[in-house]
Amino acid sequence: MLKDYTCDEVLFDEMLAKSTSAVAHYKKFVKQFGEYDKQDFLRLKDEAKTQFFNEGITFATYNNNAEGTERIFPFDLIPRIIPAKEWDTIEKGLIQRNMAINAFLEDLYHDKKILKDGVVPHELIHTSNNLLVQMHGINPPGGIYNHISGTDVIRHSDGNYYVLEDNVRVPSGVSYVLANRNSLKKTLPKLFRQCKVQLVKEYPDQLLQMLHTVAPQGVDEPTCVVLTPGMYNSAYFEHSFLAQSMGVELVEGRDLFVEKNFVYMKTIYGPKRVDVIYRRVDDLFIDPLEFRSDSALGTAGLMQAYRAGNVALVNAPGTGVADDKAVYIYMPEIIKYYLGEEAILRNVPTYRCEKDDDFKYVMENVHQLVVKPVDESGGYGISIGTELTKAQIEEVKQTVKANRRKYIAQPIMSLSVHPTYIEEADTFEPRHIDLRTFCLLGKDFQYVLPGGLTRVALKKGTLIVNSSQGGGSKDTWILS
Repeated sequence: MLKDYTCDEVLFDEMLAKSTSAVAHYKKFVKQFGEYDKQDFLRLKDEAKTQFFNEGITFATYNNNAEGTERIFPFDLIPRIIPAKEWDTIEKGLIQRNMAINAFLEDLYHDKKILKDGVVPHELIHTSNNLLVQMHGINPPGGIYNHISGTDVIRHSDGNYYVLEDNVRVPSGVSYVLANRNSLKKTLPKLFRQCKVQLVKEYPDQLLQMLHTVAPQGVDEPTCVVLTPGMYNSAYFEHSFLAQSMGVELVEGRDLFVEKNFVYMKTIYGPKRVDVIYRRVDDLFIDPLEFRSDSALGTAGLMQAYRAGNVALVNAPGTGVADDKAVYIYMPEIIKYYLGEEAILRNVPTYRCEKDDDFKYVMENVHQLVVKPVDESGGYGISIGTELTKAQIEEVKQTVKANRRKYIAQPIMSLSVHPTYIEEADTFEPRHIDLRTFCLLGKDFQYVLPGGLTRVALKKGTLIVNSSQGGGSKDTWILS
């Protein structure tokens, strides 16, 4: 199946060395996979696609369609494999990073010591669109803000892992990790058993356990719910999947109400108190009394119940100030400040356009940089210099000039590539990949999902791997 696959001489290929022989931790997989012929593979691929269709494993894209296009989540049968030793370093780095982010958020919404000490610029934080004055002085149950973090990790052509960005608002994608694994176990059971892969099926149990650890004080058996914007949200499959997997109710804002600073769920048996809300609704829509008054997605009075300590919100409102891509620049210093440790995982070199020297450099080098808005997600608003015309480069410059605070720039990193089946070409070709990892923090609780969502840029040459931009995915195998 892979005999015609050609390695790129410049890029880092995860599976094959320059000699086209498999690297050590792929050898067993490649040997077994070599027993399949083209017809076997196409049959297995169609079986996996049918399974995704039957189970409703979908995602909506919104590129040029305001209403969104619902489609089967693209899934490639060739897994990405990471040896245990490499993963151990990544796992430690993720826990370290997210512990520091939690300490940073606690400080920002209380004493602001890190700003007073000049480690992070005062003006950077107070001009963030995601800083919520409503969160000042609030002590969340369990002392946790970023309960669920989706940290994006890439591997550069130098072979080293880097954190590309942090996602601590409402990170998505974990349901596709579980769906991918379930599909691959059914499709390639022999390969899965022989390679001794770490399990991911315990994630829903770990998630529910984490939710229980941050229940309000005095609540021994908390009622947990997943709060969704509704069935038209692009990640609705994930919301319903996680609620069902944990055995908790999936609710919309209209299913809840607040009375005397307690949150209740409407049921056919009468009101039932809710203690922990895993929210998949953005900050500004969760409570029309505190944020957007026109929101029909939230519940009036929710923030007041939260202030009173009678309900836990997962993740806490206002966490987005920590995944601002300009704040990302200071993560090594934030880790050092709160934990007294050097960062285990490296940052990508980043230019903050608000700083004069960085701005000058970016203006002179847009053609060889990636320019990103600091507060967007899903790959939206990104400009990759090498893909732009002269007119587009000038347009990017004017956009950045108009709002320098909103933009950062990074060198164009050579994301590693992986053999991926391309239907149009009917063959395997190298495609760029990254890794969306998932870390859970609770009260005296830490868990990192073994692996995560390997996202694939299906279009040849592109570096944009986001599902919302048409990217696909692979199962990620962490070897035992």
